Amino acid sequence: MAQTKFDRQVEETAEAVMFGIGRFLGGRDMDGVKRTDATFWQPGTRVLPKVEGSVSRSSYRAGWQRLAFRMTGLSTATAGGWGLWEHQETARAWWENPDAAPLAALQTGGIGAASVAAAGGLACGLLTRERRELMREWVGPLHQALAQPLGIAEQTDPRRYLHVPKNFSDDDAQIRVDLPVSLRFSRDVVADLITQKLALEGVTFSWHPAGRKPYVLVKKTRRPPKKAAFKDAKVRELVAKAPESAPVIGIGTSGRVVSVDLDAESPHILVNASTGGGKSVTLRCITCQMLHNGSQAYILDYKRISHPWARGIPAVTYCADIADIHDALIELGWEGRRRVRVADELGIDADPDAIGPRLLILLEEVNATMKQLARYWERTRESGDPKVSPAIDALNEVLYMGRQVRMHVLLVAQSATARALGGPEVREQFATRILARYSMNAWRMLAPEVHPAPKSTKHPGRAQVVIGGTASETQVLFFTDAEAREWATTGPPPTTKTRSAIPPQPAPEQLQKAADGSAIATVDDAPPTLPTAPETAIQSALPAA
Repeated sequence: MAQTKFDRQVEETAEAVMFGIGRFLGGRDMDGVKRTDATFWQPGTRVLPKVEGSVSRSSYRAGWQRLAFRMTGLSTATAGGWGLWEHQETARAWWENPDAAPLAALQTGGIGAASVAAAGGLACGLLTRERRELMREWVGPLHQALAQPLGIAEQTDPRRYLHVPKNFSDDDAQIRVDLPVSLRFSRDVVADLITQKLALEGVTFSWHPAGRKPYVLVKKTRRPPKKAAFKDAKVRELVAKAPESAPVIGIGTSGRVVSVDLDAESPHILVNASTGGGKSVTLRCITCQMLHNGSQAYILDYKRISHPWARGIPAVTYCADIADIHDALIELGWEGRRRVRVADELGIDADPDAIGPRLLILLEEVNATMKQLARYWERTRESGDPKVSPAIDALNEVLYMGRQVRMHVLLVAQSATARALGGPEVREQFATRILARYSMNAWRMLAPEVHPAPKSTKHPGRAQVVIGGTASETQVLFFTDAEAREWATTGPPPTTKTRSAIPPQPAPEQLQKAADGSAIATVDDAPPTLPTAPETAIQSALPAA
């Protein structure tokens, strides 16, 4: 007897239902398309060849996991339907008066449930924020680079074979990359890509090709020391041997000394770090070494308590009030102009000591200080005065003078934006940049030439020192307050060479207004004469600490 069209439809429907039940109970994709190498008992790690389009995370789960999820959902739906059937009157009341439904739910304990759900959602968001950044900045780009060399489909979820911890830049962290069983790839290529995309240095690769699950482990081997304390005899010896113009910043990988030559590499230094990043430790390290070698320092500390170790040292002028900071910057601006004139008169072969003692200008918390300087000038300036604070102009002028005048700005910021510093061209005057506990945005802003950016670490005292387009992971030297003061005040004996002192601030009638509104010296002003005084006379001419 011929089969009717209706019979064929019934058989096809029954067959589809049976296949659907089998896929449901087997934990397979309901459309019948196998997308990953997952089995009923083992989760998947790879997308199968010739699979097109995106692959959902559920396709990687083991069959029993998907079955458990489906059974839970089915049980919840069944229980909800049965509850509505048992409470038809309540459901009907809610349907007829929907505005009262939320209130009734809250009255029966919904407030507690809603509070728990909100708190859980907030905690989940806080916990996964770093993970999302890790996936976006590191794991995703690494997957795109490794997919072709390893022969992995691009649709593969990178979390299935790239096990990169959030703290992968820390000393004791390790990275695991699961490899394809075929092993048809170049180890050198894979290792080079991992090193470049994760911005790693001083790492070793431990290959484990045997078995059903081959993998490679990446660990740090050459790393900076965990601590670099000045009390260590070896560290103290390194500091003592450092040239006068090149203070030691810290110890890098393989025990390499990281320093900056202020006369050859960079006259100014920028320190950018968030709270707890060790800004004061870094400044104390550099400043006490320069004082030990005969430099003089202006510490402009709007926070007032950043460097108590330096108060009272004869070679240090400590300014905490914004008015004092304003006046000190103007004095330093005039000193810079004087030194330029002296250097011009003495010529190329001039003795650096004849130009003047090395001056360090330590400007703490520039974000807040620059705002306060602008507000102070708004309150105090009179009619006809320039709109821009002359103190800010003087600071920018010193930054542009170069290394010949032996004046060095050590600037500290939590966020060294162009706006905070007075423009992107000002930021470019800092060829040496020390970054600690930085964000990816801060790195792109301050060191875009170093790519990819090394991941920030929370290891105490650890920073990245960027000089000449190269970043060096560094453990910054740690001086206690007592050690810094002792080292700063026990330098070489003062020389008898002739040096100059900072002249007093010029009177307002000695200034004229430039076309752009800034204050400059009048053309008729004669350059200050170079005093012939011994070293001890310099400190008496400087403002009292």
